[in-house]
Amino acid sequence: EDVIEDTNQSELSEQEVAKALKEALTIGIRKGVDRVSKVDGYLKDPEIKIPMPREAKQVEEKLRMLGQDQMVDDAIESMNRAAEDASSEAKESFITAVKELTLLDVMNILNGEDSAATNYLENHTRSQLVEKFKPKIKTSLDKVGATKHWNSVFTYYNKLPFVKKVNPDLEDYVTNKAIDGLFVQ
Repeated sequence: EDVIEDTNQSELSEQEVAKALKEALTIGIRKGVDRVSKVDGYLKDPEIKIPMPREAKQVEEKLRMLGQDQMVDDAIESMNRAAEDASSEAKESFITAVKELTLLDVMNILNGEDSAATNYLENHTRSQLVEKFKPKIKTSLDKVGATKHWNSVFTYYNKLPFVKKVNPDLEDYVTNKAIDGLFVQ
């Protein structure tokens, strides 16, 4: 009989631990998403700020050398504004993933590395977030003028003599960088 009672107490405490972890994750998610989804949530956070794409670094450098800092800065700001605008979409997906945590998932998170909860969320939400974010990012990019700034930057750059033409996919780039930033938070 004592063994049965101990097992029930152990299971109960595991369930309590699971409930506490889910609550803590939900609170953390809300705070993290709220932090990044406000103005300057991405732009003023050096850890998640979205820069020009790596393949466009030479574009940024060349334009800055030509005194076009404002054009480049406007493009970077507008990409970050789009990410800030779209990031609120993530809250629901993250909270659903937390609700679906199994006891095994909880134990793996508790006994895993510091990034175990983030890894779980990324594995269980990234593809869904890309689906949700992409249309929102496109709308946001248009709303904040990013598409216009992006086109200005690359139209200007691509007209320069002796440069290799460049024009990375703005929507894909900002969508993935915005999601990366969420997982950093």
